[in-house]
Amino acid sequence: MMNDFLKTRPGAPEGFFAAEAAGLRWLAEPSAVPVVEVLETGAEFLRLARVEPAPPSAAGAQEFGRGLARLHEAGAPGFGWAPAETAWFGPLDDPFPVPTTSHDDHATFVARDRLSPLAQRTRDQLDRAGADAVDAAIEVIGAGAFDGISGQGREAPARVHGDLWSGNLMWTASGGTLIDPAAHGGHRLEDLAMLSLFGAPYLEEIFAGYEAEHPLPAGWREDLPAHLFFGLLAHVALFGGGYAQQTVTVARRITARAQQLEERRA
Repeated sequence: MMNDFLKTRPGAPEGFFAAEAAGLRWLAEPSAVPVVEVLETGAEFLRLARVEPAPPSAAGAQEFGRGLARLHEAGAPGFGWAPAETAWFGPLDDPFPVPTTSHDDHATFVARDRLSPLAQRTRDQLDRAGADAVDAAIEVIGAGAFDGISGQGREAPARVHGDLWSGNLMWTASGGTLIDPAAHGGHRLEDLAMLSLFGAPYLEEIFAGYEAEHPLPAGWREDLPAHLFFGLLAHVALFGGGYAQQTVTVARRITARAQQLEERRA
């Protein structure tokens, strides 16, 4: 049986596979959670150690949640910082570049560098009311409504996978293993939100393990829409208007949650 797995793309953007390799190595540094091992990288390929899939389990999911919390605690130099000079988001055949500027605050990073460019790209996929809802959500995120959790404090930059939908969490005999990252310094709820976006096996057990390792303020799940918003907007940009209505619905939930948090502080 071959002990490696080769990802290839002729004509890959410059630095694409180097960025993925750097992200995997950075996520593996704290030894917090299993990460697929990088064996070799080149301009048009990435060679990884082969990992054999296994069925997920409740116990494995809970342990993965604990490990994910420990990974986040390892931290990052800033919000938006990435372990390579270039960074990408999206599928192998059609990724788009994202900035790697390091910021002191989550709001500036996510609103200016991530959400606003995507909002411009998706204008033709949304009607006027939908575009206004997206803009309103970006405005409250950019004002710092979700820099903390449930309006409490302000989170330090976490070491995040950055694209942790269920397809990038591979279940093996060693538990949940990270693959295909868009690693950067971000908010700890980013990864939890992406796991919830399309549903991960044993999601509740992952959340329970996470909270056992790192307790979260009450109501934290109501913040998740703000942290999966980038992923949804990216789906509109990459795959078209089929995701538009879901994105607009989430945008309105974000604005409503921000208002709720503001009223609570008043």
